[in-house]
Amino acid sequence: MDLSALTAYLSLGAVAGLLAGLFGLGGGIVIVPALFFLYLQRGFPDELCMHLAVGSSLATVVFTSLTSAMAHHRYGAVRWPVVQRLWPGIVAGAALGAVLAEHAPGRFLQVIFGLFELLVAAQLALASRPDAHRDLPGTGTMWLVGTGIGALSTLLGIGGGTLTVPLLVYCNVPIHQAVGTSAACGLPIALAGAIGFAVAGWGEAGLPAGSSGYLYWPAVATVMAGSAFLAPLGARLAHALPVVTLRRGFAAVVTLIGVRMLV
Repeated sequence: MDLSALTAYLSLGAVAGLLAGLFGLGGGIVIVPALFFLYLQRGFPDELCMHLAVGSSLATVVFTSLTSAMAHHRYGAVRWPVVQRLWPGIVAGAALGAVLAEHAPGRFLQVIFGLFELLVAAQLALASRPDAHRDLPGTGTMWLVGTGIGALSTLLGIGGGTLTVPLLVYCNVPIHQAVGTSAACGLPIALAGAIGFAVAGWGEAGLPAGSSGYLYWPAVATVMAGSAFLAPLGARLAHALPVVTLRRGFAAVVTLIGVRMLV
């Protein structure tokens, strides 16, 4: 790996770690498109770049979710009973998402991700969150919801915060606890999804050296190293700063990424 690639992966990890702590997004919303374009630039096979980007992103989100969840836990902002009620469905959904992604063309994943980025940008720019209306549903419904979150998050290579945070706020969970709990939910999503992508891509022709299935370890390790210190900082900022301005600036960046993925 040359110096320019090393620098790019480290910088990407730093940005992803900060966002994971600040917004509870898990970092994948930035990691997937960045890795996709970096892999294209490095000459990896076009038809594999999106699958490699999603799989590698999930592997890095394992680490960013863990560090972010630990930081939020220190603030008492993770509702672990809620995590325990969601994780069985999340793990099942993550496995389903990996299977679906294995059979999906790379261009299909690009379009789905681009559209999702635009939805996220709108949510961030408008600071839109559902009004709190009710308590958390029963265990069976939580498993079903967790399955949907796990499947879509794995298909997109994200930690699930964009889906989990609005759900928890809708169910009367305070926003800081929703972000912290979402970060903890990102760990089983990413872990199960990364394993699924490793298995799905095992033996695929044309994979670059250093890959286990659709996980490209040189990028994974370097992005994780870059994110090591900034996820806790993001969590501290989330509890100390009004983040409306940051959200809108980030929304503009996400919009550009979404449009670029579509075209």
